[in-house]
Amino acid sequence: MFIFLIAPTFRSGKEKTQNSGALAPLLKNLFRQSYFIFISYIRNMSSINKSVFITGGTGYMGSRLIPRLIVDGYNVHALVREGSEKKLPTGTDIVFGNAFDRTTFADKVKGSDTFVQLIGVAHPSPAKAEEFKKIDLVSVTESVAAAKEAGVKHFVYLSVAEPAPIMKDYIAVRKQGETLIEQSGMHATYVKPWYVLGPGHWWPYAILPIIKLLQFIPSTRDGATRLEPVKLSQMINTLVYAVENPASGIRKFSTEEIKGF
Repeated sequence: MFIFLIAPTFRSGKEKTQNSGALAPLLKNLFRQSYFIFISYIRNMSSINKSVFITGGTGYMGSRLIPRLIVDGYNVHALVREGSEKKLPTGTDIVFGNAFDRTTFADKVKGSDTFVQLIGVAHPSPAKAEEFKKIDLVSVTESVAAAKEAGVKHFVYLSVAEPAPIMKDYIAVRKQGETLIEQSGMHATYVKPWYVLGPGHWWPYAILPIIKLLQFIPSTRDGATRLEPVKLSQMINTLVYAVENPASGIRKFSTEEIKGF
């Protein structure tokens, strides 16, 4: 019986090599899982009691950003209109109010370390110039004022890549938003994509080959790189990074930098 038990330990070199080869992927996967558990733990420890206030939390990016921040240990407060609260991810602290009137939500911003401004006209186009002024500009004006009054240290703003003459009205409004933030004295991060690819936002794939081609031509390279669409996952990763690593002064993430996340 003793011989039977120890016999399997005496294997040929070939058998040992085969077993080692089979074991390597398992060890690699175990190490990878342990690493991410460790990183998640560190993030949670560093974000304990940290709060984020978000506008546009039920939208295209906000609804995907909030769960990520909650998993990382943040207390997320999201401004929402009555009747839309069911669209917010589970675990969100619901703040009822009007994004165009800071008196309806300013008192709820107090205690937040970071303010994330994601409100904007859906599917921007040159035909929506008036909507940019009534929605994008008014909301950022109210948000900046509320954040400043509440003592928020860091403001994250979804802006836009520039220049792009065809969207001059949209860019002008977003630039006004940046100016308001800078005048407030808050530290800020501007995330500046041209277009974000994702569910319901696929049409730029049709022109991607042209954009890629223009990137090989010296005279059009910079513009084509600046206006290349980014993926939704890259945007969410960038926003998470911005929240978890507050800026000192004004920080801007261009299209090329967003694609690195």
